[in-house]
Amino acid sequence: MIETAAAKVNLALHLRRRRGDGYHDLETLFVFTDFSDTLGVKAADGLRLVVVGPLAAAVGDGDNLVLRAARALAAAAGVPATAALTLDKHIPVAAGLGGGSADAAAALRLLNRFWGLDWPLARLMPIAAALGADVPACLVGGTVFGSGRGEVLTPVAIGVAGTPILLVNPCVAVPTGPVFAGWDRIDRGPLDPAAWRTARNDLALAAVAIAPVIDDVLAALAKTEATLVRMSGSGATCFALYADIVTRDSAASTIGTDHPGWWVAPTSII
Repeated sequence: MIETAAAKVNLALHLRRRRGDGYHDLETLFVFTDFSDTLGVKAADGLRLVVVGPLAAAVGDGDNLVLRAARALAAAAGVPATAALTLDKHIPVAAGLGGGSADAAAALRLLNRFWGLDWPLARLMPIAAALGADVPACLVGGTVFGSGRGEVLTPVAIGVAGTPILLVNPCVAVPTGPVFAGWDRIDRGPLDPAAWRTARNDLALAAVAIAPVIDDVLAALAKTEATLVRMSGSGATCFALYADIVTRDSAASTIGTDHPGWWVAPTSII
């Protein structure tokens, strides 16, 4: 039994007022892609996780969100936390693609079936929210407008499913905390999901200050025939949208050749 954990892309991210709990309200537009990690499960006496795949070394087999999700679901359901999990890791870590959150959401969906719980998503949502602000969105999938801390989710229809997208990361990990700390605290206004093409990512300048190579990635993508270029989340991954697969793949080939040390993933929005 397997479950995919799709990479999440922030088409836009607007930061707003500071809340009493120390967080900032934000408004963001999430989409998910065909590019994903894969989580598999088999019967076992206890709970264990093995990480394989090209980016396994960045995760390791120790305690992570997948195991935390498994234990949380077992505790909520009153069942033994018994499963042998295998995570095939392809999404870069600390890359602004929600990889860890997507893996946790995949664990909830997978073990919900494997343990015969068959809970509706609404019953899994409180568990997902306790694991991290992005996990509920990853649990739901689709195109979603997020507000509050990102946990207030509203599905939206903006007609992007099937759009070719190119993900590029300069192989520099950019932790979310320092990027948020570097934000200038200026509220530049709300995000209208219908006007997402003219929206922004309010964390881009702070991320570039920490990892200037992000500017190089954005510049390289801007030289292609992209219809939109922007940074995703807190970085360092950037993305570009294209009118067709041929144009996207040509851009991927050019950037991969010109920058062999960068991670390049041509995919599509689902």
